[in-house]
Amino acid sequence: MVKIGFGSVGDSFSPASIKSYVAEFIATLLFVFAGVGSAIAYNKLTSDAALDPPGLVAVAVAHAFALFVGVSMAANISGGHLNPAVTFGLAIGGNITILTGLFYWIAQCLGSIVACFLLSFVTNGLAVPTHGVAAGQSALQGVVMEIVITFALVYTVYATAADPKKGSIGIIAPIAIGFIVGANILAAGPFSGGSMNPARSFGPAVASGNFADNWIYWVGPLIGGGLAGLIYGDVFIGAHSPVPVSDDYAA
Repeated sequence: MVKIGFGSVGDSFSPASIKSYVAEFIATLLFVFAGVGSAIAYNKLTSDAALDPPGLVAVAVAHAFALFVGVSMAANISGGHLNPAVTFGLAIGGNITILTGLFYWIAQCLGSIVACFLLSFVTNGLAVPTHGVAAGQSALQGVVMEIVITFALVYTVYATAADPKKGSIGIIAPIAIGFIVGANILAAGPFSGGSMNPARSFGPAVASGNFADNWIYWVGPLIGGGLAGLIYGDVFIGAHSPVPVSDDYAA
């Protein structure tokens, strides 16, 4: 059975942990800046706020590339989560303590918020797009979509990075994680927006002052990430040592 560890204040405020929070802040900031920036840039170039097929592909590719780089740059310091749902899934699987995970959440959300305010400034006040379910879709459908695609993301994280039996496959973890995010945006973008990341949705909501439907991008991804951590941790990893387990992904 997986073991969830609450952690201690001393561990959560150790020099290594503080460096991890800074790394998560910087990497999430750069990821969101590129991801949200790609949507703003496409809207400016086309003078059309609607997400058409070329725009969907452009945004998916930008997110995939940016996440691949973000995970790679932070992996050796914080594990390169860049996503509260990933952190939560790893906590459920016993790879990071709950207390340290909460500080990861704060760093990730602050990074996203700063990125979106920076985008608003450098684009001379262009609108920062927020996530929302498509017309004709219900909130429940949006939640279920986010559960499924976030499950796929966190399951990929476990399979390529957090599984202690992963072997040499761990070297392709950032590529696989970036690819699954890009693929999921292509699949879910026209329906739920394809967030998979509460911080990615929270930053634009704060910068725009529009929190409509934002709860969907907390509930769905956290459920999906938690299920992936529970299932992969129990079924495929099984009994293992208490946190931390993976030296190159979990903090």
